[in-house]
Amino acid sequence: MPIQNNTQSMGSSNVVFNTQTRFDTTYVKTKQGVIKTVEIILDLLGFICIQSSAFWSNWRGVYFNVTAHLGLWFSVILLLLYMFHLIEKYHNIKWLQIEMIGCGVVTFLYLIASTIVVAFGTATYSAAGFFGYLAMVLYGFEAFTKFQAIKCGELAQGSRVITKQTHVTTPPALP
Repeated sequence: MPIQNNTQSMGSSNVVFNTQTRFDTTYVKTKQGVIKTVEIILDLLGFICIQSSAFWSNWRGVYFNVTAHLGLWFSVILLLLYMFHLIEKYHNIKWLQIEMIGCGVVTFLYLIASTIVVAFGTATYSAAGFFGYLAMVLYGFEAFTKFQAIKCGELAQGSRVITKQTHVTTPPALP
């Protein structure tokens, strides 16, 4: 009589959230934290280029500065929310969707803003457009990574603990 191995595996996952507000700089060292930091720097560089131009009050420069400020405040606020673990504390809010939509909007706005300032033709506007195009690429990449994270069911912040249990059924003893 052949011996059968009746093994059953069951798994479960628990999501663990630490709801205490705390300051943690380790987020800045992650890939997403570095991207947000570089976005902030590019927003500031583009803004400085427009402001240092003689044509800073031109409608093109004003539109670029509005876009740069929108991206700057969006990134700074999210960076602070991650660093203080407020994303984890308020985990019921769909943070990944908010980030994906926000980054997508800023990407589109930077495409328009960078194109119109580069078309103006001055050196400072062209430099601002260069920084704007770089920021556009980063915001687009971040929107794409947030879309992938939503698709995979990832968490914005927190940890998922996966436990696996194995049950073995043994045949009855022979007489």
